[in-house]
Amino acid sequence: MKFLGLLVVAVVVLVGCQTVRNSGDQELPAKRDDALRVATYNVHYIILSQATGPWSVGDWERRKGPLDQAFKTINADVIGFQEMESFARGSGGETNLTLDWLLDNNPDYRAVAVGDPAVFPSTQPILYRADRLSVQDQGWFFFSDTPDVIYSRTFNGSFPAFTSWAQFADNQTGAVFRVVNLHTDFGSLSNRIQSIELVAERVRPWIAAGETLFVIGDFNGRLGDRVVTILADEGMSFAPVRGSTYHFNRGLNLFGAIDHLATSGAAEIVGDPVILRQKFDGEWPTDHYPLVADYRLNASTN
Repeated sequence: MKFLGLLVVAVVVLVGCQTVRNSGDQELPAKRDDALRVATYNVHYIILSQATGPWSVGDWERRKGPLDQAFKTINADVIGFQEMESFARGSGGETNLTLDWLLDNNPDYRAVAVGDPAVFPSTQPILYRADRLSVQDQGWFFFSDTPDVIYSRTFNGSFPAFTSWAQFADNQTGAVFRVVNLHTDFGSLSNRIQSIELVAERVRPWIAAGETLFVIGDFNGRLGDRVVTILADEGMSFAPVRGSTYHFNRGLNLFGAIDHLATSGAAEIVGDPVILRQKFDGEWPTDHYPLVADYRLNASTN
């Protein structure tokens, strides 16, 4: 019994140390006129068939006000979302409560990387300021042996996972850039590695062409992990994010960031990346924190 008691104390101390190590209150700096604010945010899916309980429609009613407050606080020019899905049976679905809510309450923003779910997977939209940016192109590919087949299952046959992307022109600077928004399988390391290898294959021609490129999203891997170094080896530069971006929906910060912002080409990070580790209106909007950084773009980018 004494040994068990010591073990419990040791675990509590370890969890406490990890939480302190991966926490910290960061203030988001004032928006800069000479920079583009980029963010990534996993907002968790809603289960339409459940009226109550975690991630249910009833839970969404609790979360939606705080999520809108978080969105307004982030104040991004462009932000990629993951798990923005109102989940029902089947791969598609016309209902997206989160997307509709944010667009209805933030009229300065538009959504890209969305469309008819029969032909465009719309659960990883990219929202952008319509007065700042113009859309030039959009697309997707699935983490699969058949990546251009919509809703194809992952390499090991698990649920579909994919990358969405959009190309923008900055109306303020004239710069052109592309945002690649991904979410890898949290349960399978082999899926994650094969998925990022596919991302590397798809972005390689864009990097070679000298494009300004942002690869953002939920990597389910920390800085130094293989799922990050694969893209770093391609020349992508990762924002030096410190501490947790996932908190178990409880503010519990046990390990380093798994959400990331990476760039190549003529994008220069301005200041430090910021993780907003805070409640909004006394609630956690989701089980991830938003990750935000400001970048200066080169107007000569093609």
